[in-house]
Order: sequence, then C-alpha cells, then structure tokens
Amino acid sequence: MKNKANTRKTNKKAVIAGIALAVLMVGGTLAAFLPSGSNRNNSSNSSSNNQNPNEIIQKLYNPVVQNASALGSSRADITIIEFADYQCESCAKFNREVRDDILGNFVNTGQVRFLFKDFINNNDMPSSSSSTTTNVDEASTLAAEASYCAAEQGKYWEYHDKLYQNAEGENTEWVTIDNLKQIANNAGIGDLMQFSDCLESHKNSKTVNENDNLARSIGLQSSPTFILLSNRTQPLAIQGAQPYSIFEQAIREIQSSSQSS
Repeated sequence: MKNKANTRKTNKKAVIAGIALAVLMVGGTLAAFLPSGSNRNNSSNSSSNNQNPNEIIQKLYNPVVQNASALGSSRADITIIEFADYQCESCAKFNREVRDDILGNFVNTGQVRFLFKDFINNNDMPSSSSSTTTNVDEASTLAAEASYCAAEQGKYWEYHDKLYQNAEGENTEWVTIDNLKQIANNAGIGDLMQFSDCLESHKNSKTVNENDNLARSIGLQSSPTFILLSNRTQPLAIQGAQPYSIFEQAIREIQSSSQSS
C-alpha cells in the first residue's frame, strides 16, 4: 500500500509538470505530455510551475461547482476533462456528434468520468442586439455563467446540452439574455425568476474566469481540448473535435498502460 501511494504521488507531480509543458498535437494525433525533466520553457507556463502540484490536480479532477458534478462513477480510473467554449463551432460539433458515444460506451459503463470546464475564446465579442443583452460580459462568458445558474437548480448538464443544441457559432448574436432564459425553460428549469436574477447579476463570472485561467495556466491554446487523466499513467491530450475512434484509442491506451504497470 505504501509503494502504491508513493507512485500515485509521483504521478501527480509528473502530471502537473507535464501539463505545464504540454505539446498538443493537431489532426487526430494523441500526445503524451512532456516529462518533468524537459528543459522546454516559456513565460506562459511559469505561473503553473509556481503553483502547488496537488492544488492544480484537485482543480482538474474536481467539478467546477457542487451542482455541476462529473458524469460517471467516482470510482472510474480515467477522467476526461473537456475545456471548451459554448460559442465554439468545433466544441458544438463534438457535443453533437461524439460525446454521446463516449458516454454510452465508457462513462455509463463505469470506466470513465467526464467533466467540463470553460475555456473562453478571446476573440468573442459581446452580443449587442438589444437591451436584453449585456455590454459588459463577452457572449461566451455569459453563456457559461448561465450554465452555473442552471446548476443552482440541479440542471447543469441539461442546460449544458441545450446550449450546444442551440449554438449558432461565434459572434452570431445567438447568446442573449432572452435566448438564455428560453433555453432555461427548454431545459426544464423550474424557477425561471431565480435563474433570471442569477444570470443578470453575473454572480458566476468569477467561476468562469477561474476555469479559463486554469486552462491557460496549464498551457492550453485552443478549444476544445481534452485532458485524459489517470492516477497510474501519464496524461494524454486530444486537441480539436476529433472522431470517436481517437477517444476510444486514447482510453484503451491508458487502460492498457494501467494494466501493465
């Protein structure tokens, strides 16, 4: 038991060092993170390297807020963390075409748990179609804030799914206060007044910013990016809305490595 605990602690430290120096491959290629002994360095990684490794691990593994829990079993060996933006077209493509297969084959069978964390596209512009929109928050941030207002009423994942089902791409002005309220109604949120008050107060802006800062601090550069973590193996990253086969390959690779270690 002592040796297993020590190995887990070492792996956690390697995960942090690796994530801070991640090389994320494009075009469906899986990438193992660089080992902690690498001498690659840049200023964007310095903030992550200065943080406590266990603290970052907890931020990655833990749900964003209490009522936005991970999908799947807490005993699953593998955790997939999706860093994405509600206006991102590739992110919507993944959620519409790939995620259900991952949930059906790996999450619902107890092998994988699945988390979502916000990674806002800096190019997003505030929606400004009417007085029902805000001139303060960017559209993607506003949509993310709305998801946590839904979480207050136990409807985080229902609202998350409806956002992607209704997404119309970047800077198309589909993210408005009125539209987000309508999506809340469609997601089965009972107290629309509470949701509306929450949304208009922007009380969840800090949560969204913390997620976004976490993504940037570990070196992520585009959305969606998926980090696959296991206590017994080095992490893997998948960048972009890759087909289901890529995710299956990554999961099988981690499972195979775990069994042989």
